[in-house]
Amino acid sequence: MDLEAYARQMLDENRYVVLGTADADGEPWVSPVFYALDGYATLYWLSDPGTRHSRNLLARPRLSLVVYDSNAPIGGARAVYMSGRAEIVAEGLDAYNRGCLAKGAQAFTAEKIAEGGPFRLYRASVDEHWVLDPTLPRDGRTAVTP
Repeated sequence: MDLEAYARQMLDENRYVVLGTADADGEPWVSPVFYALDGYATLYWLSDPGTRHSRNLLARPRLSLVVYDSNAPIGGARAVYMSGRAEIVAEGLDAYNRGCLAKGAQAFTAEKIAEGGPFRLYRASVDEHWVLDPTLPRDGRTAVTP
């Protein structure tokens, strides 16, 4: 099985990624967000800068991410796990909007993410990927480069 193609398919087909963040004291928090890809090592999302996960990323920009098929049957789970670093960015809205349109979502204007607007554009630069490996006899992850 081509695990890199498997990871690409999971990232292309799904709409939500779960962000794993932690505050300055290390208290963990997870949040699902709609995401758009720019290649397989860059994910974008929009968030209110006042949300808990957004505040956490200001304190600790390292994060974990997971995309998974929540409709998979028991014993047939499919997932891509990632780690990386997140930041608020001004550039990248075009890539985010291309991903939105490809996944059936609406595009956003620059005014929505500008200072004083309701959202900020976040970018995760992924440095590692793993898949929940369907070729293993039991639950296990294998590193991949999609």
